[in-house]
Amino acid sequence: MNINKVVFLLNELSPLNLAADWDNVGLLVNSKNNIKINNILLTIDLTEAVLKEAIKNKINLIISYHPFLFNSFNKINCNNKKNAILIHLIKNNIAVYSPHTALDNVENGINDWLAKSLNEDTIETVYTSTINPLPCAKIVHLKKSITINLLSKKIKEYLNLKYLRIGSVNNKEIKSVAFCAGAGSDILKNINADCYVTGEMSHHNILSANANGIHVILSEHTHTERGFLKIYKKMISSKIDKNIKIKISKFDKDPIKLI
Repeated sequence: MNINKVVFLLNELSPLNLAADWDNVGLLVNSKNNIKINNILLTIDLTEAVLKEAIKNKINLIISYHPFLFNSFNKINCNNKKNAILIHLIKNNIAVYSPHTALDNVENGINDWLAKSLNEDTIETVYTSTINPLPCAKIVHLKKSITINLLSKKIKEYLNLKYLRIGSVNNKEIKSVAFCAGAGSDILKNINADCYVTGEMSHHNILSANANGIHVILSEHTHTERGFLKIYKKMISSKIDKNIKIKISKFDKDPIKLI
């Protein structure tokens, strides 16, 4: 199966028109027309370590959830780490595709996966207030109110994490929870819910939420995303040729660690 066919099928899984207008999604690097795809590597971020892993495993396509290319540049210099990765990708005929916010927003995508952490039936989709509204977050309406401690325990177990960061509002019980993958401040600030769950949020945005009586649960940015890669792998496998091997990177990891 060639790159064009694989990209077509990836776009069917998470249509690019669902991506935020500021995002850079789709096929970002393609150094050879109609390259045959035999090996795919899934990662959250395309780092130097992930690149080395890809070259060693003869990967033809890296699907990097976060866009490897985001900010524009007008020079390519091998002494620049990002540029050096791009040069090695082209030299080794490795294509790069990014679904990012299209995968967040698609039905049964990352935001839906996060919302399912509470095992509740009533999940509401939140849309952007733009000319062309896009799904951007989920609100779970709980049958019974719960405490911030119990909610944190459920999310920690679901994401398989050792810790969460919490900005709590006294002992206020929670009946509605808004979920947004990654850095959800801009989206969540306009949502009426008892608790916000996202990867990261600034100090002042946490204070603002708390002042409005809203709890905040933060998991670190990529912890709201990395667990979905196993599901994404199955989604891709169901679409592409069975002889194409898909691996999840062993070197992709959150840059933050506790000491």
